[in-house]
Amino acid sequence: MPRRLPETQVALLEAASATDAKTTEQLAEELGEPPQAVTRAAFELADEGLLAVEEREDAAVTLTDEGREYVGSGLPERRLYDAAVAAGADELSVPLGEVIGGAGLEGPAVDVALANFARKGFGEIDAGEVTVSDAPRVDPTDDPEAAALSAVEADETDSIDEATLDRLEERGLVRRAARTVRSVTVTDEGVTALMEGIETAETVGQVTPELLTSGEWRDVEFAEYNVEADAEVTYGGRKHVLRQTADRVKDVLVGMGFSEMEGPHADAEFWINDCLFMPQDHPARTHWDQFALDVPPMQELPEELVERVRSAHLEGVGEDGDGYHSPWTEEVAREVDLRGHTTSLSMRYLSGHEVGDLEPPQRYFSVEKVYRNDTLDPTHLLEFFQIEGWVMAEDLSVRDLMGTFTEFYEQFGITDLEFKPHYNPYTEPSFELFGTHPETGEMVEIGNSGIFREEVLRPLGVECDVMAWGLALERLLMLMYGFEDIRDVHGTLCDLELLRTTEAVY
Repeated sequence: MPRRLPETQVALLEAASATDAKTTEQLAEELGEPPQAVTRAAFELADEGLLAVEEREDAAVTLTDEGREYVGSGLPERRLYDAAVAAGADELSVPLGEVIGGAGLEGPAVDVALANFARKGFGEIDAGEVTVSDAPRVDPTDDPEAAALSAVEADETDSIDEATLDRLEERGLVRRAARTVRSVTVTDEGVTALMEGIETAETVGQVTPELLTSGEWRDVEFAEYNVEADAEVTYGGRKHVLRQTADRVKDVLVGMGFSEMEGPHADAEFWINDCLFMPQDHPARTHWDQFALDVPPMQELPEELVERVRSAHLEGVGEDGDGYHSPWTEEVAREVDLRGHTTSLSMRYLSGHEVGDLEPPQRYFSVEKVYRNDTLDPTHLLEFFQIEGWVMAEDLSVRDLMGTFTEFYEQFGITDLEFKPHYNPYTEPSFELFGTHPETGEMVEIGNSGIFREEVLRPLGVECDVMAWGLALERLLMLMYGFEDIRDVHGTLCDLELLRTTEAVY
């Protein structure tokens, strides 16, 4: 009597060979069926003894969206090189802006092009001028990275050397993941079954309302399910590891007796800089470092506090105070910027403007976004999270500040802190914090701190000591997990697979 099998199993058994192994992916394409359905059918036929299934581990290499874009448009550094040659940079230096415009580069692609242009020795960029090298380290017309991207697109990755794949993966242009490749062959029993004849059985995969109401469910044959077969991978939403770490930081600081501050992302320069005793002609207050907003000036500022801050800048504080020998105007103080640090929140709270007058001791913190016009690199972004904190108490010292950091970072397994004296316009003494990167062994700056100067505290009406700090949440993440580039976890070039699998450790 002919054996009766479901339609997919019959088609698979007839398409498979007894002599040449075929992968389930090949058979799925040949049959026009989903790979998951073919794999499930292969396991079911193997259970019947009609097919033999062999498994091996392989590395799948696929293009990211950025890599796919570069296959079509070319690598940014090659486009920059071609534009430089077209502009005559192989003979004379050419303005960088002209070359970037000629290459049609914009946004993050500009930084990508500049970094790899130098790495491959295509030329030099100095003082805003570009010159093309006559002996580049990599031949622009035969770049192995460009060739590798095309090979990945064509699914011909066997010809790509590991070093090139590693580099493309570091650049976020390809993604490598382990996969199981299954090959099938027809067994002797399967050959016999085919020779004797196989009939297609009408099977039902799921119970429907129609089957139940008509009573047909009593007469149909239901398909069996193999729970070990591959299923389609789906990704649900999850909390970003950076947000997980921010929540952990908040838990730790609350456990240390701190209360959380809240406040605006766009604020008056008065709160962002003037209250911090930063002169209005300080280089960090220019558009090169800050994002100024084209909005009306902020009108709601406490008049008495504005006058005290103005006096501190122009005349100093106390008998020996000298102030800054530079102009100060209320018009500048009322201009609105995106905050470059969350110390603007500290000024609002310490002045009593936000929650009323505070009596020592007090502890406050925030873990919020700040915005700076920095150059993008592995440790700098245009926006990032700052861990702001301060303690108001009598007779505070640097020892208290260092002890607070030691207690805080121990909660994250970081015990090798180093401190370096530093200058800030608003704290004295001041120092920077450093931690050892777990992968590179390099010292990474993770924060800035100090004890607020009298010129900051007196205008705010604070008569005791206040120690304060601003720590980088992304740098903490680097020390915890070994990330070398914060763009892997933050921004448009982040590694999605890494974000799907990394959890904040408590």
